[in-house]
Amino acid sequence: MTDRFPHLTMKKLWLAPLAGYTDQPFRRICKECGADVMVSEMVSADGIIRKQQMTLAYLDFQPEEKPLGVQLFGSEPATLAQAAEAVLNYEFDFVDLNMGCPVKKVTKRGAGGALMADLDKSAKIVRAVRNILPSEFPLSVKFRSGIDFEHLNFLDFGKAVQDAGADFVILHPRTVKQGFTGSSNWEHISLLKQKLNIPVIGNGDIKSVADGLKMFEQTGCASVMIGRGALGQPWLFRQLKDAFAKEEITIPTPGQKLEIIFRHLDYFLAVKPEQLVVKEIRAHLCHYTKGLAGSAKLRDQINHTENLKNLKKILTAAFSAK
Repeated sequence: MTDRFPHLTMKKLWLAPLAGYTDQPFRRICKECGADVMVSEMVSADGIIRKQQMTLAYLDFQPEEKPLGVQLFGSEPATLAQAAEAVLNYEFDFVDLNMGCPVKKVTKRGAGGALMADLDKSAKIVRAVRNILPSEFPLSVKFRSGIDFEHLNFLDFGKAVQDAGADFVILHPRTVKQGFTGSSNWEHISLLKQKLNIPVIGNGDIKSVADGLKMFEQTGCASVMIGRGALGQPWLFRQLKDAFAKEEITIPTPGQKLEIIFRHLDYFLAVKPEQLVVKEIRAHLCHYTKGLAGSAKLRDQINHTENLKNLKKILTAAFSAK
């Protein structure tokens, strides 16, 4: 196997790109909690070229988040190549191409998961981006098992993007049609690893330490990527590292969890005004508070709180309750 970038791919723990979640504040939290490699939220190649301010905001990051890659999506080789060249100025550590997103507003434009139906075009995109990037600059592709169960083409797709110049790939073994329903089929990760000569990173349904260990053991993947499983429990990364090292796995106390949440709030406040932070943190708090006594009532309180002082008061009481 050819592994040109082991600092990114050799038994590393990745935070998956999740639109609306894996922004700068959450990436910083996950990094502090043990994640090795970060990826930006999905960024529109068209928006980058047009210099749309809302799009360019997704490219902001802090040095402590590195190594950090930028994930681009689009449907045309020239557009993605131009966007990849533009983001070189931001000093990301690699470029990842999204060819698996199942969201309709993405696929209806011929981007994301829609590209799995067109191997030739996907290969042209990878080749165009590879040719525009410096030879030593890592390029990856994230994709799924296929459009649907009748068209499981992940092996041919993986070979096509490898031959077009991808340095490593990330497989989420669900179909595009599945979206985030059902279960991921880890056997596809194992089969893809056997097929390719570049590292394969596994993604999908890692919600616990046992899941992470099992994916490594069952698939032989080079690294694992955790997405939704890290929501509300970013300390999962540290727990997995402890498991790898055969050290005792520690479960954070309610007080330690509250400390992480407050730090998450602080990182939010560093980049956005309080009024926005109180609203945007709600999605994360829904996960952080899952399993607490009276969590439904708690979430209702959180969702109707408009200022930071009250929010902190509610959270402190919730995590201090016996």
